[in-house]
Amino acid sequence: MELARGSPSTSFMALSRKLYAIPQAQRHAFRDGLHRRGIAFAAATVQTLINDYPPQEPFQRPPAHNIFPSAPRKEPHNAKPFSAFLTDTFSRQHNYLRISITERCNLRCVYCMPEEGVPLSPPSHLLTTPEITHLSSLFVSQGVTKIRLTGGEPTIRRDILPMMHSIGNLRRNGLKELCLTTNGITLHRKLDSMVEAGLTGVNLSLDTLDPFQFQIMTRRKGLEAVMKSIDRILEMNKLGGGIKLKINCVVMKGVNEREILQFVEMGREQEIEVRFIEYMPFDGNKWSKGKMMGYEEMLGAIREKYPGLRKVRDGKNETSKTFEVPGFRGRIGFITSMTENFCGSCNRLRITSDGNLKVCLFGNAEVSLRDILRKENGGEPIDEEAWEAMKKVEMDRRQALPGGTGSLGYSKCERELLEVIGLAVSKKKEKHAGMGELENMKNRPMILIGG
Repeated sequence: MELARGSPSTSFMALSRKLYAIPQAQRHAFRDGLHRRGIAFAAATVQTLINDYPPQEPFQRPPAHNIFPSAPRKEPHNAKPFSAFLTDTFSRQHNYLRISITERCNLRCVYCMPEEGVPLSPPSHLLTTPEITHLSSLFVSQGVTKIRLTGGEPTIRRDILPMMHSIGNLRRNGLKELCLTTNGITLHRKLDSMVEAGLTGVNLSLDTLDPFQFQIMTRRKGLEAVMKSIDRILEMNKLGGGIKLKINCVVMKGVNEREILQFVEMGREQEIEVRFIEYMPFDGNKWSKGKMMGYEEMLGAIREKYPGLRKVRDGKNETSKTFEVPGFRGRIGFITSMTENFCGSCNRLRITSDGNLKVCLFGNAEVSLRDILRKENGGEPIDEEAWEAMKKVEMDRRQALPGGTGSLGYSKCERELLEVIGLAVSKKKEKHAGMGELENMKNRPMILIGG
């Protein structure tokens, strides 16, 4: 259905102008209908609403041409100067925080979780939503601009949506990106609300396009649900969802390397970046050098089929070596943790679901932030009620000081957290261990670190 005529830019501006004249209730009805009935419904409904509601003046361009009104994409203007606490001795500034919000997962991927499973932490040992939100706020105050929620499988955490809304509110303080790493099994059910919370990127783990091989590699069924989530993201992006989609594929010799070209083909017609990841050793995943397919070998196999494959300039702090096939809409990348590390540009820190800070994925040194957070609550988990009470105590204490204004600033707990974080970051090594050492190094299983 043709909705507007003229040049592409003029047509889209006219369409956006009319859409934003529509009352919010009608736009939400459109969104809900889209969720249930898809693109065909969207085209018909948009045309009807445009006819019913003439544009209003003055018109202001919506952020990022986005017709999802509850998902603002404006860049913050008040980002804080970067912090010495997050700068290591090699001048690497860590503005990217990955937070694992659960140890649980609805799959049992062979490279991530031992066949016998993993011992799960008691619920009281895991970070609560107020604790996660508070740590996120503290890191953003020091210059973190990107937060990624991981697991386990983050979408199975019951309170992930209110958590994302709370973290999404940190955009006013300088947060620019709120991302998710997921296996996609249940993502399609929650995606609309996540976009409203400010979701900007999804890294979706998918190692095979064959239903039977999927069941072997994940020890569960579910490929159809994963593909449904991918399709949903692509549908939303066609309507301005603005979700950066990357598919992460761990390549293992003798298991799924024959599917590499099929994954490359995913980008022929769709704006998808498929990233091939070298198989990495973690506790219990039975890693061996014979199972690992290196970047150069994968690249060679792809070049045989696509000789025009060409390198794309990688962004700052990029973990992936990016390439494109001429004529394809998507791209491919390689994460070469084993054969060509990218430690020199590392800007990432990790918080595990039980509240430990890890400055390196392959390092086994950790420090507890959870225990410091909970000191003022008698060592107990901080729920919403406890957090509000703690804020009030701190506010009252500051107001009682001579000349006190009640401004919270940094509390004693926050200052201690920053000191511990700064000390851990200062001890980060120039690069992680080599392949031979990693194979024998004691580390958590990947599911207990957070991908």
